[in-house]
Amino acid sequence: MKVMSTLLALLALCGAGILVALQGCSERGPAGSAHVIGTSDDTATDGEGTSRHSRKRPKSGADAEEWLSSFELIERSGETVRSEDLKGQPYVVGFFFTLCPSICLNQNAKVQELQEKYRGQPLRLLSISCDPEVDRPKVLAEYAKRFDADPKQWLFLTGEMDYIARVAAEMYFLSAARRFHAEKFVLVDAQGNNVGFYNWSDPLQFKQLQDDIDKLLDGSELPPVMK
Repeated sequence: MKVMSTLLALLALCGAGILVALQGCSERGPAGSAHVIGTSDDTATDGEGTSRHSRKRPKSGADAEEWLSSFELIERSGETVRSEDLKGQPYVVGFFFTLCPSICLNQNAKVQELQEKYRGQPLRLLSISCDPEVDRPKVLAEYAKRFDADPKQWLFLTGEMDYIARVAAEMYFLSAARRFHAEKFVLVDAQGNNVGFYNWSDPLQFKQLQDDIDKLLDGSELPPVMK
């Protein structure tokens, strides 16, 4: 009888332990998962509290930074250029760096083609450096001479790398890091809206870019592109 009583007691203890363990797993969820927690604005968040639908950058401090909707960079002339100053006429923007031995040279040769075709027309061309520690205004000025870049039409811009990476990602939906950039041009309309993305090395896309520029210069409107 004593043996039977002992066995029954052990079984009861084991059963209680299993129930506690199951309850704990239920509260924590499956291994490696995070609970989705509702917020006051009904926006779901991940386990770190970052909103999946927010138009804000992930929190790195007490307050989240708003996504960029404008920029302020330094031109090769040393003058400050603001994106707000560019409104009123369309522009094409791309990212590059002066020490790039091949791809950037080919890319800027394409920009030069655009400059020659649209010289004297209300179209701006922007080349933004993604190696700003090297590409100071004087370096950009020397580099621009290789392409006979008209300082009134073709701007070479620099700034801080972290800021330039944000400009690329948040304003133009392109990737950019130190000595790395997407091989694309972005066409921006006179109101500052992105209206097209083009792989400059693809002849068909480069032709489409020119067709879309022609439409904007003729007064036609293109729908904004969201990515």
